[in-house]
Amino acid sequence: MAPPDDTSSRDEGAAAASGDAVIEALQAEIALLRAENAALAGRLMELERQLGLNSGNSGKPPSSDGLKKPARVSSLRERSGKKTGGQKGHPGETLRRTQTPDATIDHYPQICMACGEPLTAAMATDHVARQVFDLPEPQPLIITEHRAYGCLCAACGTQTRAAFPDGVVAPVQYGKRIGAFVLYLLHYQLLPEKRLAALMADLFGVHLVTATIARISQDCAERFQGFADAVRDRVAAAPVKHMDETGFRIGGKTQWLHIASTIWLTFYRVSPKRGSLLAHVTGIVVHDHWKPYYTLTGVLHALCNAHHLRELKALVEIEKEDWARRMQRLLRCACHATNLAREQGVPLKPGLLALIERCYDAILADGLAFHQAQPALLRAVGKGKAGGRQPRRVGHNLLLRLSVRKPDVLRFLTNPRVPFTNNLAERDGRMMKLRQKISGGFRSDDGAKDFAAVRSVLSTARKQGWDILQTLIGDPVRLIAELRLR
Repeated sequence: MAPPDDTSSRDEGAAAASGDAVIEALQAEIALLRAENAALAGRLMELERQLGLNSGNSGKPPSSDGLKKPARVSSLRERSGKKTGGQKGHPGETLRRTQTPDATIDHYPQICMACGEPLTAAMATDHVARQVFDLPEPQPLIITEHRAYGCLCAACGTQTRAAFPDGVVAPVQYGKRIGAFVLYLLHYQLLPEKRLAALMADLFGVHLVTATIARISQDCAERFQGFADAVRDRVAAAPVKHMDETGFRIGGKTQWLHIASTIWLTFYRVSPKRGSLLAHVTGIVVHDHWKPYYTLTGVLHALCNAHHLRELKALVEIEKEDWARRMQRLLRCACHATNLAREQGVPLKPGLLALIERCYDAILADGLAFHQAQPALLRAVGKGKAGGRQPRRVGHNLLLRLSVRKPDVLRFLTNPRVPFTNNLAERDGRMMKLRQKISGGFRSDDGAKDFAAVRSVLSTARKQGWDILQTLIGDPVRLIAELRLR
């Protein structure tokens, strides 16, 4: 028998090793391509989800919907069963006749409609009255001259001059009512300074320059700073307060307007940092789950369920997750039951409360089981840190929040002072965004701070039921003493 050819064996071994290396390389490349394909599929799914978001199923503002705003076919609010329009007992604003008109104009027929004979006022037998309500004709400005006389004492020869009234500080100046009207239009109706100046000239013949308007605003903010500080302290100490924040353009940079409010009070402040929270806060804070709020110490939290309903709506419409539909329905029913109990002045029955919590836990368990059964998401190429937390789906993140923060989500069930949503703070912040859309940002920090102080006064006065113009010319110390807290 011939001996084995060592050279041939080595060639066959080298070929086999080379083939194994090629196969391993191909397998590695296939695995890489699959990973990239899965990452791209996840990215595509995320982009499609973003395209499906709007103001009705996310926290995006209505202005972001553009001209293609989707038709509103449903509302997040549970049906009350009442007819639309004013409800029974609502006072209404119908124009009604007055018994003391300012002027009366009599009208008499000239001739008889039957025979054509002339008629006179002495022949009148009755009348039918109609009243027209209108604005008076613009009047010239009322100019009051204050004269401070000096008197010479006959006993010692000293001359003593009378003091001018408070607020009369210049040889020529505008009065308090003009200042109050300017502040109302500037900071409540949010007119830009140039348009405000045109309005004052057209309607009242008062010719103001923008520098004068700015000075009126600055003087008012300085005068009411103590009032704004008092409102801040009372909001911080309130049993339940609402907090929110929104971006503010100041000096060409994005800063932040912080809102802290109750049903009776509103406090605004500006800060270059979003995380600069109100100090000395106690009680319960209602917010939208922005994590820095959880750094507040010595407080309880209540989460805005309007945000949860919008997020759940997106999961129902885009991801088609059944647990989200069930949770959405449960939260609506819980809100409706709580509102009925509050109207009757009674707490929720313990049995109903326990039932809601059991349903809540069951839905969470089903949702978590659903997401745990889904294939793991792959981290997008170039995104995230190596070895970091595995990415989770949007619905999974919401489930974890609803689970970990369950007491904060359902706090409205057990505490009648806690509302279902954080809409109060969002309403207080909505007009601030409108101000930016109308007039743009602020040129300086001082202008933004003046606006925040004056707007704190105006918003609080509206909640207190005060006359806005009378508030602006009133004494801040007296107004602080008259603040209602509940």
